[in-house]
Amino acid sequence: MNKHKLRRVYKKKRQALEASTRSELSLKIANQALKLPIWEFSFYHLFLSIKSLKEVDTEPLLTILFGKDKQVVIPKSNVVTFEMKHYLLTDATAIKPNIWNIPEPLDGTTIEASKIQLVFVPLLAFDKKGQRVGYGKGFYDRFLKGCPKALKIGLSFFDPIKEITDIQSSDIALDYCITPNQIYQFQ
Repeated sequence: MNKHKLRRVYKKKRQALEASTRSELSLKIANQALKLPIWEFSFYHLFLSIKSLKEVDTEPLLTILFGKDKQVVIPKSNVVTFEMKHYLLTDATAIKPNIWNIPEPLDGTTIEASKIQLVFVPLLAFDKKGQRVGYGKGFYDRFLKGCPKALKIGLSFFDPIKEITDIQSSDIALDYCITPNQIYQFQ
């Protein structure tokens, strides 16, 4: 299936999930993350969920990261250049939705992408090779090029499809994807 069709199908699938189901599945995803050998790092990049798009809720994962005294880095999107800056999340960080309703820091301490050791990646769908479909603007592919040694972990309510048929050379594959019932490892 191609990316355009996958976006349409998986947006509908997410919209069909009840709020209580999304909360339960998000908690299961966070608990699955505890099984991965990823807890020796210091800098973890985490997206803040867009509630209106019914994304995986990253609050349970954020609680785990803070409970393990990890440095959490969150993105701020430039809607003109389709690039992101990255900010250390602290108790003093003010968060406000941008024009696309993405929760973002207003300001704070910036962190260079090269310092980030692990990235939790948002997605709509993924395949058995670790390729992913996002919203189509390329924010994460551009960002991941700047931290090539970082582990890339997708978070998905759904299992993988067989293959995304229109992968481009600029697409960056995942190392893992966590679903409520399974962890997929790639490469």
